Amino acid sequence: MIRKFGYANCVTTARQAVAVEPEHEPAGLRERKKVATRHALGVAAMRLAIERGLENVLVEDIAEAAGVSTRTFNNYFGSKYEAICALGFDRAMRIGAALRERPADEPLWAAIVAAVMSEYGSADHALDGEWMAGIRLVTSTPALHGEYLKVQAMTQYSLAEAIGLRLGFKEGRSAFPRILAASITAAVQAAMDRWLHADPPTALAPLIRSSLEQLADGMREVLPSARAPAAAARQ
Repeated sequence: MIRKFGYANCVTTARQAVAVEPEHEPAGLRERKKVATRHALGVAAMRLAIERGLENVLVEDIAEAAGVSTRTFNNYFGSKYEAICALGFDRAMRIGAALRERPADEPLWAAIVAAVMSEYGSADHALDGEWMAGIRLVTSTPALHGEYLKVQAMTQYSLAEAIGLRLGFKEGRSAFPRILAASITAAVQAAMDRWLHADPPTALAPLIRSSLEQLADGMREVLPSARAPAAAARQ
């Protein structure tokens, strides 16, 4: 089920989280269908944009490629730009959910790495150079910048909420969850940038893991006597 988190209310909409399905179907089946349809639309949007160029892709094309009607597309997304960024948006939601589900006695950083790699770990092989060129062209389109900013914000908000819950912080009492989440998001984005521009193409997963390791190593180096966040933030 795709759900909204408290921290993320300012960057998500009901259109992104909910789509209309027949009321007579069991709730579990309806939710699975929603997730599957949204994913299919996102995959179709990105694939068509890479193959044809973003400016040559219509909402009708995306709906047809996903096997649904244009009306169904409009139940999920307000534009083709939202659809293209849907995969990243939903990945951000899942990373936050994965962190909340990690074992309670697992160290925070190990849990964060495991949650992030649960989404990126399978990207362990390089893509074709021509395909990578298409991805670079699509992701550099100015019209998508606003949607990509939403994806980055969602990654930070969903991670921050999970980090705060894991540390026992009350919402709004400490900026630490937001700060740490922003650092993790930046590390992932740095790895993504290296992946997009690597020549020859390389696998994404090792870059993500390496970027997180560099973040942790760098923090240990500049803060050798770092202490735990103030207990007051938990009260």
